[in-house]
Amino acid sequence: QILGRFNRARAARLILPHYECQTPLFMPVGTQVKIISLDWVLGAAYLGLLHVDIKKLGLTTCQLEDIGCQIILGNTYHLALRPTSELIDELGGGGLHKFMNWPRALLTDSGGFQMVVSLLHLADITEKGVTFQSPVDGKPMLLTPEESIQIQNRIGADIIMALDDVVKTTITGPRIEEAMYRTLRWIDRCIAAHKRPDEQNLFGIVQGGLDPVLRDICVRGLVKRNLPGYAIGGLAGGEDKDSFWRVVAQCTAALPEHKPRYVMGVGYPLDIVVCSALGADMYDCVYPTRTARFGTALVPEGVLKLKHKAMADDMRPIDPTCDCMVCKKYTRAYIHCLVTKDAMGSQLLSYHNLYYMMKLSRNLHSSIVEGRFPEFVCQFLQKMFPEGDVPEWVCNAMEVAGIDISSCCAPFSSLPSKVEDTEVAGIDISSCCAPLSSLPSEVEDTEAAGTDSSSCYSPFLSLPSEVEDTEVTEIDTSSCCAPSSSLPVK
Repeated sequence: QILGRFNRARAARLILPHYECQTPLFMPVGTQVKIISLDWVLGAAYLGLLHVDIKKLGLTTCQLEDIGCQIILGNTYHLALRPTSELIDELGGGGLHKFMNWPRALLTDSGGFQMVVSLLHLADITEKGVTFQSPVDGKPMLLTPEESIQIQNRIGADIIMALDDVVKTTITGPRIEEAMYRTLRWIDRCIAAHKRPDEQNLFGIVQGGLDPVLRDICVRGLVKRNLPGYAIGGLAGGEDKDSFWRVVAQCTAALPEHKPRYVMGVGYPLDIVVCSALGADMYDCVYPTRTARFGTALVPEGVLKLKHKAMADDMRPIDPTCDCMVCKKYTRAYIHCLVTKDAMGSQLLSYHNLYYMMKLSRNLHSSIVEGRFPEFVCQFLQKMFPEGDVPEWVCNAMEVAGIDISSCCAPFSSLPSKVEDTEVAGIDISSCCAPLSSLPSEVEDTEAAGTDSSSCYSPFLSLPSEVEDTEVTEIDTSSCCAPSSSLPVK
């Protein structure tokens, strides 16, 4: 039910079996039930059903309720292996909701992304399904569209995803077309296998890479099936930002007006604002919690690195404008001490980062309903890009979305194509150029205090050590990574 709109952007009420949600919304990822009921964790650990690593425990479901989380995403692939969908069905008695003690909505993905992209070296894709080697015991396993739906039916999530043939957007050639048509064939098998259509909403996934013709064919094919909702897949996998937003714009324009639109794997605040302006409703990503484990906090200016030595004596909250429990009670110095020595630091940062994402979702919703969405977008961009250096792809996307952001950035088309050409044209651009180390006033103030915090603020994409660390645990971060040139340098 659409409650308000501004051009392509819309705010809506999404009514699901377990909860009534407001969109736009962000969904934290609870892979392997790492976002769970604390009581169940302790009990399961005592019974030997689950090995609990306190450092990776994450947040409890009660905490997620406190910060306003509406939907948690669970991964079918991981849930089928550990703790297994059968165990969830047997112990929970009410599916994953009761198993996790989570009263609100759940979404489970098909499991295809993890096997085809994250575990590509272990998977073989055929028309029948995806054959892969189990990382638990090494045995060969086959995930078919039917099996994926059966697992999700047992788990009992409010929204379930069809198994699709996932291909990285950086791949070109006939494989993209093959994957798109196979995705359409598999959706029919998923529909036929779905035994709980009145209780669970099956979403189809638009594939087609960066090819607008293939994307259009897939959209039209899925719309013909009259599904409860639609996802835009195959993005946030390393493609350039200009291609990213154009695919989102194309798909949202062609998808039904009265059905939810879910852009998969998107978790950067800037990306969410842009996609919402283009008409998308739902997002998910591990980014807010994963970056928290490495001591990084989300703030209006970008990100703040709490592990940096300059934070050691900084008595300010992470974000003075944030009213979350962490910012109200703890200083940057205290959290700096924790993230360098104690696992509690990452839990506090996870809480703050997810609170930031939930607040962003609420602000997007309210600004659209109240008719002030353009003002909200401009304020958001001005905080993130105080020098007015908004990326060109953002300017282009906002122009298509019909949002005037001239007050916070100048159109790139108004500038010469080459810096050298400005000299010939007699244009002085010295006021537009600044060293990368130029920081917002908040950071500059630290100089007076004798504190060097120049390297504490950074663009969202400066995560080299984090990305390398995830490779050791076989976590694919490609869905969270994008060209760093698309993000601000604070």
